[in-house]
Amino acid sequence: MKINRSIAALAATAALLVGGSVALAPTASAVGSSACTWSPSPLTFKIDGNGVNYRTGPSTGYASQGLLYRSDGYIFRVQCYGAKNQWAYGYLTKRSVTGLAKGRTGWISTPLLGWYS
Repeated sequence: MKINRSIAALAATAALLVGGSVALAPTASAVGSSACTWSPSPLTFKIDGNGVNYRTGPSTGYASQGLLYRSDGYIFRVQCYGAKNQWAYGYLTKRSVTGLAKGRTGWISTPLLGWYS
């Protein structure tokens, strides 16, 4: 009886690990730098757009933490790139015009970043 329960538990765990990971959508929790390839040297970029979403993960499926604007200037320091270099992970070098705190980490779509300083 004990062996049957152990086998059932092992089978359920294996099914969750294999099938469950494929079916999971992005969670509300933040995806950090472990999801990306490190940049050889961190560079500071400006925001090249208005109303750019500052996301918790490297896709539009992740929640926005707030918006960034051109008027923020050189505000985003890239630490690494994820999702086939379409997304940059980093932190804010100063408070944004919308009130996002200096040092807050997040993701930005790389086409929305301007030249670095």
